[in-house]
Amino acid sequence: MYTTGRWKLGLSFALLTAVMWGVLPIALKALLDRIDPYTLTWYRFLAAGALLGGFLIHRGRLPSLRALGGRRWGLFSVAVVGLTGNYLLYLLGLRYVTPATSQMVIQLAPVFLLLGGLIFFRESFRPSQWFGLLVLVAGLALFFNNRLDELLAAGGRYHVGVAITVVAALVWAAFALAQKQLLRSLDSAQILVLIYAAAVVFILPLVELGQVRGLSSLEWGLLLFCCVNTVIAYGAFAEALVHWEASRVSSVLAITPLITLLSIALGVRWFPGLVEPERINMLSVAGACLVVIGSATAALGRRRRNGAIPAPLE
Repeated sequence: MYTTGRWKLGLSFALLTAVMWGVLPIALKALLDRIDPYTLTWYRFLAAGALLGGFLIHRGRLPSLRALGGRRWGLFSVAVVGLTGNYLLYLLGLRYVTPATSQMVIQLAPVFLLLGGLIFFRESFRPSQWFGLLVLVAGLALFFNNRLDELLAAGGRYHVGVAITVVAALVWAAFALAQKQLLRSLDSAQILVLIYAAAVVFILPLVELGQVRGLSSLEWGLLLFCCVNTVIAYGAFAEALVHWEASRVSSVLAITPLITLLSIALGVRWFPGLVEPERINMLSVAGACLVVIGSATAALGRRRRNGAIPAPLE
């Protein structure tokens, strides 16, 4: 994919994306006490679809459903279920774990995508990517060093939350693999706006719109942030890809878990009672760094691909 080579702009947009996605789970966690995952996801899809749809109408690029003829409807169905499932399952898992934990576990999503490409498309898997995968898994093991008893306790809240988040990462990979095939007919923004529209209709029966009544001004601000986060972060991500190679952008986005940890530390100090402190030790911090290194190594080992696939934390 052609890039302008303006790496400073690419780096700036990639960092903005990482910050937006790094802070997002903290805001989501704070809202889950007042709004259920289905209603919160519906509002996010509605806002993202409206904003992205308005942008595409302005550019004269609103997609036609005729582009989804034939077997593409099957791929589109997989993409809708995959992305919607990712959003919902991530929130369901976040009910039981901390934002940092969910952010660490969701890093498995790109790994599942790489493995899916290896299995379904017979893509090459370079030695550096295998090494990155091993480093990432080792980092996760270190991160959970002081909570292994909770993690291994079948049926426990922490165990359930981690398991749900792993499934969220898995269904995101299914979405990404389906989207990769759909990119032959539509661009990524057009695919996303169709998915958002379908998801708004799909989960509407599970939504309780009245849950937003009685929200405080801070909670309304958090809800607004969560709604526009997807569009802003995705727009920055897409712009980063215009100026910089995809592998380098992905390697920068690997720092997202560290941004989440830093944001939690600051949030505990600035908003006591709203942000839950993370129970970590030095081994956990070392593990988080290894997760970042492993994810970045796997990303830098990828071959260039056409199109852009959004990260699994939307």
